[in-house]
Amino acid sequence: MNLEYQAAVLHQARSPLTVERVSAAELGRADVLVRMRAVGLCHTDLEVIDGSLRLPMPIVLGHEGSGIVEEVGPDARKLRKGDHVVLSWNPHCGHCFYCDRDLPILCEEYLARGPQAVGFDGRSKARLMDGAELRQLMFVGAFGEYCIVQEQQAVPVPEELPFDRACLIGCAVMTGVGAALNVARIGRADAVMVIGCGAVGLAAVQGARLAGAAKIIAVDIDDGKLALARKMGAGRCVNGGKEDPVSVGKAETAGRGVDAVIEAAGSAAAFRTTVEAVRPGGEVVWLGKIDVENDVAFRWGALMGEKRIVRSSYGGARPRRDFPWLARPYLAGRLKPDELITRRIRPDEINDGLAAMVRGAAVRTVIVR
Repeated sequence: MNLEYQAAVLHQARSPLTVERVSAAELGRADVLVRMRAVGLCHTDLEVIDGSLRLPMPIVLGHEGSGIVEEVGPDARKLRKGDHVVLSWNPHCGHCFYCDRDLPILCEEYLARGPQAVGFDGRSKARLMDGAELRQLMFVGAFGEYCIVQEQQAVPVPEELPFDRACLIGCAVMTGVGAALNVARIGRADAVMVIGCGAVGLAAVQGARLAGAAKIIAVDIDDGKLALARKMGAGRCVNGGKEDPVSVGKAETAGRGVDAVIEAAGSAAAFRTTVEAVRPGGEVVWLGKIDVENDVAFRWGALMGEKRIVRSSYGGARPRRDFPWLARPYLAGRLKPDELITRRIRPDEINDGLAAMVRGAAVRTVIVR
């Protein structure tokens, strides 16, 4: 395969991405070449740019993508040219210690190769025009016209699903909705609090609604995002800079505290609030993250009372099961990824889109081709 294409490349941390020509590697036997049609800008991309997620460079970022299959390797038998696909950033071997225990997010091969920023087979999938190897974020590297992934990462979805909405299923929607439906045990009489109303948190609000929660309390410090949360199903919206979420949660539940808290803010303060807000016997799902070297302090008494605390990175995702399923409520009008998209941009506007995310001026910005 002799393919050259444009991609946004990060050469060093704390510098802009440069859009330049690169060349694709030869397809591996289980590889798939995908022509990208839409890619969301995610905070994980920013973590690489600001240096808090330390990966080898030069690298192509982007992991929340959708597109069309252009070519398949000889062992990639479940896909064909022309399939519309959403990409998954969690390939897994299927036979290691953790895969055998139904925890593909902890797959030993996935965790070992992720810091190398290569394809799941251990090979780089693209090069700069001078021949230098290009790395790829989270086995995807979607900030280009094309990307090469393993077959298991390209999940077919209905063609009537627009690409700019489809791409969100690959990360934000899967993580947030999955936290509510796959990870948290939300009952139909439950009160659920979602802390952080970015793309993942707003998806969690929708997931709590789909789960049938009786009360949904959304917490953020941005009134605009809280207004979106109300449109997506939150019955009570709390500006954490003006009201105490813990007090509101107790007032809404006869003093007990909420049954479940889903955290999607990614701050030490938010993590502490979760365990104060949840009732004894309730559960907390942490989705956000901070620098892995940072400490978080808790009041010990807030951890008592048989509370269940779970960290989830991908909403319990089983992409081949969940991606097509998530397409159905969207097509039926019950899931609203449209409202998550603040702005659609061209590939050459990527640095402006990232800057807007740093400022908090966007819920989700999507590159469309």
